[in-house]
Amino acid sequence: MRILIGLTYFRPHRSGLTIYVERLANALASRGHHVTVLTSRYDRNLPLYEAHDGVEIVRLPVLMRISKGVIMPTMPIKAWKLIQAADVINLHVPQLDAAPLSVLSRARRKPVVLTYHCDLKLPKGIVHSIANSVSDMANQLAANLSQVIVTNTTDYAEHSKFLRRFLDKVRVIPPPVELPSITVAERDAFRKKYMIQPGDPVIGMAARLASEKGVEYLVEALPVVLESFPRARVFIVGQNKDVIGEERYAERLAPMIARLGSHWSFLGILPVREFVAFLSESEVLVLPSTNSTESFGLVQIESMTCGTPVVASDLPGVRQPVLTTGMGQIVPVADSASLAQAIIHQLSHPADNRANSEAIAAQYSPETTAFQYEQLFNAILQLESNPSDETEERPISSPNSQ
Repeated sequence: MRILIGLTYFRPHRSGLTIYVERLANALASRGHHVTVLTSRYDRNLPLYEAHDGVEIVRLPVLMRISKGVIMPTMPIKAWKLIQAADVINLHVPQLDAAPLSVLSRARRKPVVLTYHCDLKLPKGIVHSIANSVSDMANQLAANLSQVIVTNTTDYAEHSKFLRRFLDKVRVIPPPVELPSITVAERDAFRKKYMIQPGDPVIGMAARLASEKGVEYLVEALPVVLESFPRARVFIVGQNKDVIGEERYAERLAPMIARLGSHWSFLGILPVREFVAFLSESEVLVLPSTNSTESFGLVQIESMTCGTPVVASDLPGVRQPVLTTGMGQIVPVADSASLAQAIIHQLSHPADNRANSEAIAAQYSPETTAFQYEQLFNAILQLESNPSDETEERPISSPNSQ
């Protein structure tokens, strides 16, 4: 099967969405499919074309940016050719180009599967407001033209202002999670590198320094945690400098974080094996996200497969990993006091909330995700080739539970 995947940002850009797509694309390619990713050349130092792990990556030149979106003038021409060569189109939204790509796909009579990652909520401001409105319209058109909309959980779909209008099209597929096994020596090396002493409780967070991630609530919670655990340290993994559209947010938090001194450390983007060591050495992982731009939180499953419990916000979709595994706690949104108490509880009861990490890893493996996408694509292609066959079961329209 020839699969064309469209999204705005792809590797080496790092976000939950790009990690999801990279794992999915690689897993589909390993199953024998021809996978092409159409994306932006958001950095002029990136090649326009490359092949990686059996996946072809086509990047289009960017003329300008509007908030977190990009304008790619050559997109319609290039996309028209790639769509013609594909059997099925998989668009990952939110993205501004979802509308033209879906229109071109339907013009070529190619089926469209929309993967809806989250609602878009940009910071206040005229430019951001315009970008938000345009993105909403693009998503609306793409959803209308798609055969199926994939999302992570029914919980999120039923609470999303956007998705609940299309529940008849929603299909739940678990997101892909994959981490390598590491050695005791690699864990020891991590502790040595970051000078973690015995008795230093490590509180982890993995996220870009972006307003929707709720970093300020962990900043506010930490002094309370330090009253019970004076040697506690917070390690933040992910991009914390020059995050597109989040410059003012970083400036606002800088003095608050500076006051925490050595109890707070930004580690930046870590190599994958070191990232696994980070998760394994954390006593608890925190996900204090504040709104529906967070629909699940892949890092929760990554943390759980490393044996580390999670404290997460009580948001639709985001709460599901803890609720379904029992591995951690759910706290009210934007509530630093509750966050602090949950962290203290986890640090005080390290033996609680453990689960079968191997079973969790199997449920969310890229192979499991790719297999379900493959089944979905095949079902859609069969229906497209036999549109009058009303006796055929049509599971593609029914959301799964969760």
